[in-house]
Amino acid sequence: MKFRRLLLSTILAASQMAMILPNAGADAASTQATGQTYQQGDSASSASTDPSAQDSANPDEWTNPPATPDPSGSPDSNLPADPVSTPDPSAPADASGSPTTGTPTENPGSPASTSGSLPPSSTGAPANSAQAISAASPGKLILLLNSNIMYQNGIQYKATEPMAVKDGVSYVAIRSLVNRVGLAIRYDSATKETVITRGSDEMRFKLNSNTYKVNGVVTTMRGKSYATKNSNFMVPFTSITAALKLPYVLDTKTKLITLDVTAKPTAKFTVLPNEIIAGETQVTYQTMSTAPAGQSIVNEEWTGRQEIFSTPGSYVVSYRVQDSAGNWSDWYSVTINVEKPHTPPVAAFTTDKDTYKMGEKITYIDQSTDEENSITSAVWENNKLAFFTPGPQTVRLKVTNKYGLTSTVEHTITISGETLYNESDFNKLFVPVGDKYQFEGSEVPSWDKVNYTFTTEPVTLIRSNSPETNYSEGILYRETTVGRARFMIHHANAVGKDVKMYVVATNLNDSPANLYIDTLGFAGPNENATATGKLSVKRYFSSMQTRSAEQDITIAPREQKIIFSELSAQKMKPGQVISLLSDIYTDYPVQFDVIMIDASKDPLNTLPQLSVLDRDGVHNRGTYPEATRSIQYDEVLGDKPKRLLIGDNASDPFQTGFDTPFYTPSTNAGNFGVLYKIRTTKVAPHTLITFNPRGGTYVGSIMVNGMMVDLPVSGVLNAPNDAAVLYRTGDREETIDFVFTAAPGSNLSVNLLFQPLPEVKPE
Repeated sequence: MKFRRLLLSTILAASQMAMILPNAGADAASTQATGQTYQQGDSASSASTDPSAQDSANPDEWTNPPATPDPSGSPDSNLPADPVSTPDPSAPADASGSPTTGTPTENPGSPASTSGSLPPSSTGAPANSAQAISAASPGKLILLLNSNIMYQNGIQYKATEPMAVKDGVSYVAIRSLVNRVGLAIRYDSATKETVITRGSDEMRFKLNSNTYKVNGVVTTMRGKSYATKNSNFMVPFTSITAALKLPYVLDTKTKLITLDVTAKPTAKFTVLPNEIIAGETQVTYQTMSTAPAGQSIVNEEWTGRQEIFSTPGSYVVSYRVQDSAGNWSDWYSVTINVEKPHTPPVAAFTTDKDTYKMGEKITYIDQSTDEENSITSAVWENNKLAFFTPGPQTVRLKVTNKYGLTSTVEHTITISGETLYNESDFNKLFVPVGDKYQFEGSEVPSWDKVNYTFTTEPVTLIRSNSPETNYSEGILYRETTVGRARFMIHHANAVGKDVKMYVVATNLNDSPANLYIDTLGFAGPNENATATGKLSVKRYFSSMQTRSAEQDITIAPREQKIIFSELSAQKMKPGQVISLLSDIYTDYPVQFDVIMIDASKDPLNTLPQLSVLDRDGVHNRGTYPEATRSIQYDEVLGDKPKRLLIGDNASDPFQTGFDTPFYTPSTNAGNFGVLYKIRTTKVAPHTLITFNPRGGTYVGSIMVNGMMVDLPVSGVLNAPNDAAVLYRTGDREETIDFVFTAAPGSNLSVNLLFQPLPEVKPE
């Protein structure tokens, strides 16, 4: 009877291995104790260790449907078939699964014996297996096909589950195997994946899935992972060994699987900077090598490393490291491309002549070159459009390329004693549009005024500009409006900490409210209030041209929404200023709150706790109707000097309205936020049109015949002696259209000046 049982057991084990293992059947039949080596595919793994990871599969994901295989993943069909853990009737029964007497029970991955002696064959290994185990070299992990016993360095360990066969695929307990390899393993509760890390590589396995990922690349397994009744996570043997790059040898006679788990360190480095110039750049090598758990890097070797490469070309630098166990890493190589030294640009320019009369226009022709066409700046010295005193004049040009290399050139021209134009006439004729020149501004009040009338459009101006410099969190302005409206918001942060500003729209109706943003110009945060105001106007006009700000917003009944996301996109540091101009439309009344709060606070939760701040007594806020003014002037302009005055409270009366939160009367001094549409239908031939501030410093923009003109292109306009050129008419009478709004931070009033151009003289 015992002989029949032993024979039956032998036949059953051999037949199952013949079904699964390549050539295993033949080997078993011939009773040759041959070992077959299987080198796994070149996959990699890595991530961060999580000591809180569970040893078992996570119960939460048992109810999840199986993961769908990624069609882009490549099945591991090139791998050998799974070694099969086959029941062995001849093995002594061990219901508890514990090792024999003398081997203490331990947690998975913990040594079962520290004596170094091997247990008797009653652990599940035949007697000749013990000999193979004793002969195993360090760095080998031995698995017994019919047991949960493992051996490493002559010490017995106990897996949480024995190898198991399911649907013809052999499975192992993932954590038990990984712990013996010495890699980090954790459970990612967010993705419900078991994560194994090695160096910079990461492997992810998921319960009830037939795929795994290595650094994000999906590979298909022969079978699905699963959890045992003891909640242990099981994965196909060939898949985990492939992912871990563990070659193994199967001995069909001894029924042992020997894995090579020698853990080598990993060498890696980066090279800085990205661009390396021959003979110039000091190269920095930053190492990022890693050692197996419990080891440290104790040695390193380099080949091809140079601190400065003397000649251009491609260089291969290789690096390897040794750990404290004496293991060397594979070589890690980087190819470094060394560029030839950059050459500076070549500054060059010419003038159209060598000798000029006083008041004669000079043409400068920049002929600078750079081998990569990368000149980033050109700085001129003394390149005036004309000179008005005789003698030599030296002009210089300095150019810089993207590498910071420079070149300078200079030429000397001669100014004769003959006069072509005086300085006043020359400026009127030749100063470019947007540039400024100086003149006798004190004469302007004596010029005839353009006596115009205007019509208005039903646009409500909501001006939030007081307190301009704000010292506390709160509501800067509150207004409810419907239809067309324009926001003008201009504030500085003096709260003493970082803040953010918001405009909160609240629909207090029982029906949805639709809000349409038509135009928007926002600038800041910035410390320069004048420059910030100029940029907001420029962007406001640009949005008119490009229609880039258009946005439709629906606000549900009783809902609140943040509008003008640009306003709250950045923190305002103490001393910084923001400026905003925008045209909107609403079909139902909407309440708008302009608020400034601590940058860390939620605006919608904070708004109910805020109160409306008092005005500062200097600057203005309020709600003003009819905020678009249209002027059409049909009489001749330019036949003699005339001035069209804006923001003077005479020709152009200031708006009146209310500071709504306190319902007190308010006057919009300067008419900031008012949009002017000016059409002059009869501008004489050869007319110069300029912009002249009268109330103080001014910077901004204006639209002239649909083209934006900076006021001025560079610098600022100072009252009353600066003028910026807006337009020159040609040989025929023209209609000129202007669109203007005062820039926040600047000063009113301003003039549009119309005057005849001087006669052009032959050179």
